[in-house]
Amino acid sequence: MNRIFARFTALAAAAVMSFSMASCAQGELSSKPDKIDIICTTFSEYDWTREVTKGSENVEITYLLDNGVDLHNYQPSAEDIMKISDCDMFIYVGGESDKWVTDALKESRNPNMEVVKLLDVLGNFAKEEEIKEGMEAEEEDDEAEDEGPEYDEHVWLSLKNAVICCDSICQSLCKLDSKGADTYRENLKNYKAELADLDGEYTEMAENAKVKTVIFGDRFPFRYLVDDYNIDYYAAFVGCSAETEASFDTIVTLANKMDELKLDTIFTIENSDDSIAKSIIENSQNKNRNIESLNSIQSVTADMVSGGTTYISLMKENLETLRKVLD
Repeated sequence: MNRIFARFTALAAAAVMSFSMASCAQGELSSKPDKIDIICTTFSEYDWTREVTKGSENVEITYLLDNGVDLHNYQPSAEDIMKISDCDMFIYVGGESDKWVTDALKESRNPNMEVVKLLDVLGNFAKEEEIKEGMEAEEEDDEAEDEGPEYDEHVWLSLKNAVICCDSICQSLCKLDSKGADTYRENLKNYKAELADLDGEYTEMAENAKVKTVIFGDRFPFRYLVDDYNIDYYAAFVGCSAETEASFDTIVTLANKMDELKLDTIFTIENSDDSIAKSIIENSQNKNRNIESLNSIQSVTADMVSGGTTYISLMKENLETLRKVLD
């Protein structure tokens, strides 16, 4: 994350200068001062907030990473910092990739801003990253070691976590807009019922599955999901890894694990080039294995949103893929 910190001072200075110019020109930065301005970093936060505020004309929601860049590669622009500084509610994950947020919030011009940090909301339900057999371990510098454990940021890939996070989002909305509280709470109730129904489908799938282990020739952001349903896993990299090349030892270990478990399919995440998965298959006994993709819901674009993509639709797609492979 050092490259973000290196840019941040210049970005913040540019943002402050823009604040001053905008304030002199119009006295108010918000284009819609009569609305509650909510900024979400990830798609899941954005979509949860859309569901909780459904039918309300009193909110304006911004999805910050709507160009499809994932959380680990995002670098805030001066314009992003400006938006955050002036918003009424800011929702973010709060892990290693979000270190820039601490300084961004120091630029806040809104003393009444509601800040929802998902890792704090989850508390003991947040999971530390783990290194499994065959997985590439990332090199850590001394500074990183001094900072304590690194948490898995992909908290949204748990329907149980989604319920907890939506509760917190609704609470903050009710603080900001007491008149709309009944609408938010009713929407929350209905959405939690949808999440519970889908959670039940996942539970049934896992309980009836003949295969109880998945192998990923890729990063593995699905720890929360598999832990929820007692599915074991092996993978090339942890979910937040920046590595793109797997060692021969990792490839051979995962290939041997596929042979040992007699698995017909190896997984990747969306937008993968499948090169590592193909290498693992080539080094296994069965060269005719399949490659399937699960969506980590961290590269959703504005076009996908316009086309009707939702958090639940993507989680349902993942369910169908798992059902097909594990059955």
